[in-house]
Amino acid sequence: MFSKRILLQSTLALAAAATFSGAAFAQDKNSIKVGVTAGPHAQIMEQVKKVAEKDGLKIQIIEFGDYVQPNAALSAGELDANSYQHRPYLDAQIKDRGYKIGWAADTVNFPIGIYSKKIKKLEDLQPGAKFGIPNDPTNGGRVLLLLQSLGLVKLKDNAGLKATPLDVISNPKKLRFVELDAAQLPRSLDDLDASAINTNFAISAGLNPKTDAIALEAAKNPYVNILVIRDTDKGKAWVGKLISAYHSDEVRKFIDTQFKGSVISAF
Repeated sequence: MFSKRILLQSTLALAAAATFSGAAFAQDKNSIKVGVTAGPHAQIMEQVKKVAEKDGLKIQIIEFGDYVQPNAALSAGELDANSYQHRPYLDAQIKDRGYKIGWAADTVNFPIGIYSKKIKKLEDLQPGAKFGIPNDPTNGGRVLLLLQSLGLVKLKDNAGLKATPLDVISNPKKLRFVELDAAQLPRSLDDLDASAINTNFAISAGLNPKTDAIALEAAKNPYVNILVIRDTDKGKAWVGKLISAYHSDEVRKFIDTQFKGSVISAF
């Protein structure tokens, strides 16, 4: 009986040790996968990767061609973090899809711009012009708010950040809104009179927001981009290392030098 009790205690002790060891390994994870969209987010994360390695954290960067997949991959455990979206978009994704993911840190701001191959200034837009906007609710609403600030449309008072073309109550130029996936908008410029394009996709398409945009969103807005992780990973050591690397002086200097004001540090 005594020997059985000792054996049971030993087994329980080993199990507890294994559990503790596994928890410690998860807490001190030294290799992670981070999802980004191609362009500035990928370029910045390459610099973050270099800084993080000095702190013992290895980052594998996974590039995506749209806004939907990085959150799905993070929620499914295929990524440890992602860096490509602003908080209103994340909030909409969580509400629509029930993801258990959330904000970890602010990163950068990409003032959205309006581009055209047919006109040089907004005043030249003709009645009935075809105007491209992103087809996801948060970025589409963002563009409509920009157009309202520029005096091109007026929205319902309660439209908010997720305004849609249905919320437009005044449209003097009778703009025809063409809703497309955000990544497709640069390639659609030939077929549109003008289009609002997210800066990361504009830069990837060879457009310079500072010189090519005919109008640009104000730098101070609700659309600061963020690092996102699963809720269960909050407080883990590797998350702190990732944030510290992103918020480093080296990364800030890279952003300021590389993008010359078209991408703005938010930390």
